[in-house]
Amino acid sequence: MSRFARPGRYLDVTVAGASRRVRVRDDGPRDAPALLVVHGFTGSSDWWDVVAEDLAADHRVVRFDLLGHGATGGPSADAPEQTEVAAAVLEQLDVRDVTAVGHSFGADVAAGLAEAAERVTAVVLVCQAPDYADATLPRGHLLMTRPVVGTALLGAGHLLALVAGGVSTVVRRPADPATRRLVRLAVADFRAVDAAMFTTVLVTRPRRMTRRPLDAQLRDAGKPALVLLGGRDHFYGDRSAGRYRAAGARVEVIGDSGHSIQYEQPALVGRLLREFVGERRVGRRS
Repeated sequence: MSRFARPGRYLDVTVAGASRRVRVRDDGPRDAPALLVVHGFTGSSDWWDVVAEDLAADHRVVRFDLLGHGATGGPSADAPEQTEVAAAVLEQLDVRDVTAVGHSFGADVAAGLAEAAERVTAVVLVCQAPDYADATLPRGHLLMTRPVVGTALLGAGHLLALVAGGVSTVVRRPADPATRRLVRLAVADFRAVDAAMFTTVLVTRPRRMTRRPLDAQLRDAGKPALVLLGGRDHFYGDRSAGRYRAAGARVEVIGDSGHSIQYEQPALVGRLLREFVGERRVGRRS
């Protein structure tokens, strides 16, 4: 478990007949426009701290640690089950008219919510391609799916190329205090993740996404969609921009950002999210 203080509270939700205790954070005015923000693989809701603190001035920002991650912990789960958890959190908090925002693996959850949850009326995907068709994964990444090897490496806190994706920030700003915190947070969250999540994300997830890519889910959901891509994203880059635009999404490419633009350029991400939510509200009034 992480050495970081983990603010927030815990909700008990029932998913697939089992009760799960989930760490939840709920900030900002309760009557303000609402966002549900979902973190990525090997991360936690703390990866959105800077953006959430900015948006909470005039938005309600709900976050939770995914199953098998952070302070929620417990067994691993793929996106469909994580989506059920997210929907249950929104129901317990009685949050409506929500913009679901998902980073990396969390984008699968946001897209699933856009399709399945009436409370979610718009969706934002951050640094995630529709599938693994042209993904660039670190050499040897499938070693993490082997129980003995994966558990040993997880305990040692290695393979940081897989950790939520702050690599470009670390390389470019190694002495920056925010970068140092990023590294500490990445290691803590990496050690907290359930080892079985590597098989879930690196084996089960690609097969699921081949059957039903995220751009198809956005098209079928038919809800306003924004996609943010990092031009320096070492996993996906901006190669999927055309596919998302063809599905009806607005796409913004942040050329100088890597895989975790919410941590690398939080002010820009906050502004884009605020504009997206605001445009929707203006459109409803006109």
